[in-house]
Amino acid sequence: MTMFRRIDHIEITPVDFDRSISFYTDVLGFKGRSRITVDVHPIRDIIFLELGDTTLELLDIEGAADLPSDGPYVGYRMMAIEVENMDEALAYLEGKGVRASLEPRETGGGSRRAEIKDPDGFSIELRQL
Repeated sequence: MTMFRRIDHIEITPVDFDRSISFYTDVLGFKGRSRITVDVHPIRDIIFLELGDTTLELLDIEGAADLPSDGPYVGYRMMAIEVENMDEALAYLEGKGVRASLEPRETGGGSRRAEIKDPDGFSIELRQL
């Protein structure tokens, strides 16, 4: 019996809620599933975004602090998004003003990976299998 089945969602607290919604929907193609205004201080709004069978939950939290800017930190490291064609995906993103923070490289087994950052500096891996 498998007790744990899958990751239900990933939760991110951005500094600028609307800017992050635009990035994930307009640039990466996530679709809005639902948005809830919450009256539970310090949370103001929650939006659920979907890409395929993956859900991303963005929380609008009053007083959210920026990510540390120097070196690795404890906590969220990155999410990975599968792309069909790495070169096409990176060219598309560059056209949207999003540059690779880690250039594409072979990872063994025939796959390639690159990284970008969202508006708050969260790393997003792009993986071509």
